[in-house]
Amino acid sequence: MDKPVLQVALDFVDMHRALKVAKEAVSGGVDWLEVGTPLIKAEGLHAVRKLKEMFPKKVIVADMKTMDVGRIEVEMAAKAGARIIDVLGVASDSTILECVSAGRNYGAEIIVDMIEVKDVVKRAKEVEKLGVNYIGIHTSIDEQMRGKVPFEILKEVCKEVSIPVGVAGGINSENVVDAIKAGAKIIIVGGAITKSEDAKKATQDIKKAMLSLKKIPTKFYKRIGEDDIVKVLSLVSTANISDALHRAPSLNGIYPIVKGVKMIGKAVTVRTYPGDWAKPVEAIDIAKKGDVIVIDAGGVPPAVWGELATHSSVRKKLAGVVIDGAIRDTKEIRDLKFPAFSRLITSNAGEPKGFGEINVPVNICGQKVFPGDWIIGDDDGVVVIPSEKAVEYTNRAMDVLEKENRIRKEIVEGSTLSSVMDLLKWEKK
Repeated sequence: MDKPVLQVALDFVDMHRALKVAKEAVSGGVDWLEVGTPLIKAEGLHAVRKLKEMFPKKVIVADMKTMDVGRIEVEMAAKAGARIIDVLGVASDSTILECVSAGRNYGAEIIVDMIEVKDVVKRAKEVEKLGVNYIGIHTSIDEQMRGKVPFEILKEVCKEVSIPVGVAGGINSENVVDAIKAGAKIIIVGGAITKSEDAKKATQDIKKAMLSLKKIPTKFYKRIGEDDIVKVLSLVSTANISDALHRAPSLNGIYPIVKGVKMIGKAVTVRTYPGDWAKPVEAIDIAKKGDVIVIDAGGVPPAVWGELATHSSVRKKLAGVVIDGAIRDTKEIRDLKFPAFSRLITSNAGEPKGFGEINVPVNICGQKVFPGDWIIGDDDGVVVIPSEKAVEYTNRAMDVLEKENRIRKEIVEGSTLSSVMDLLKWEKK
């Protein structure tokens, strides 16, 4: 290969959506079209035939992820029109040899996907000797959500083999430059193109970055680590987060006092008795800038929070308060635009008796909340992300938003949600 090629991974489950993105990507200059594994499983090798029919001059890659019966699967894919066929690196040598042999018979090339291979460098050298044409360094979506990037292992493999190496997993218009500098010859891009509202422009941006070796900034399609959690959570909604947590419920019965403001922060938890506002107020002094005070007051009145506590929180630059109990002085709190969420509103407050505890696990609306958990609130309510899952679920929430952006664009262009999602096809029979 004289220069790196750009391959788009069409990881859809509906053919009509895959073809729409393929057209946009081709007009943007994509080099190879990959029929992703989800598309092959959903539509069969008809998907390969259809893409070959529509784009006869483009290289079609069939991401078969072959693990057994290599000859049969390569033969099927090659006859359907695939020029390059994917076999897993964890497959046996005999399966890979069968793929190579069948590929030679049918004019196809073989790429070995190193996903979940334990010693990638060792296996890459082994499969090169078996006669494969390409090696693919692949970070799975689930690993991407945990912030994993493939560039270090990519660099090591490129030093040890002489055949072209591809890279897949979270590639965008920024880090594509890092991928090429690490030695990648095949740039495999999924979401940064397939989830884009304008797949043509997204393709053009990535190609431009590949040619110039200058990063083009992007707001989306990036997977973050601990340091960028707040930045990404500020972009997504509680609905996005709920979807990312497999439709996890919000804190049932907790409602925003102030509309149009967002709350993001780590929990400082308080357990108190009904109406006893001593520990909630004391928690303000313990909390750090950006924290959210989460109060278990038994879900009943009197109020344990009001205007003066809010003023103290504003001065400390806290991110908000969540009360499984009652709040008062709501007009003043709205004037301060302080993110406050509560089960109840009442005019009467209790007494500061000092019962309760700070920074202990609490039960809010049937959900356990631990100190340090991430608390996010908006007009739809409040969701909780366990601290140990914060990076993963934040990335998954962004993935939900990115997918919705693409669906919204297709609806605006004249479709409907039912048509875009092909609901009738996927209804359980």
